Amino acid sequence: MGCGCRGRELGGLLSERGWAVRGTSRTTAGLAAIEAAGLEPAQADPLHPGTVFDLVADVTVMLWLLGSASGPGEEVEAIHGPRLESLLEKLVDTPVRGVVYEARGTVEVAALEGGAAIVAAASARWRIPTTALRDDPAEPGAWAQAGVTAVESLLS
Repeated sequence: MGCGCRGRELGGLLSERGWAVRGTSRTTAGLAAIEAAGLEPAQADPLHPGTVFDLVADVTVMLWLLGSASGPGEEVEAIHGPRLESLLEKLVDTPVRGVVYEARGTVEVAALEGGAAIVAAASARWRIPTTALRDDPAEPGAWAQAGVTAVESLLS
């Protein structure tokens, strides 16, 4: 979820390792960029967990890459708070067996730490393996490599 420039780079690295990668965007331009990167595009909106839930029937690891999400403050807080929590509750009944949460970016630290706490609580409650991606998104190459490591750690 959230497949901007960095997400597409990470998706490319995962794809090179043999993984099928689906990237999401809310916009037509974003979907075109995902497809141009060789990834499967899918329209979804993190404010509406149902649009994400509909896409996970064949997903092993979900990445919530919204640490630098933009928009009205209350919407950004919601995608790191109640919307994220709602989605995690529904993931229990899906094939998703791991969640990577981007816990660093331009979003306010309190919202990111709150989201990381929600993910950790879901992990403890439902035994869903999770990890927080805390690498600096200002260094996209290193960030993407850390994302690959995070995904692979959930699968080993």
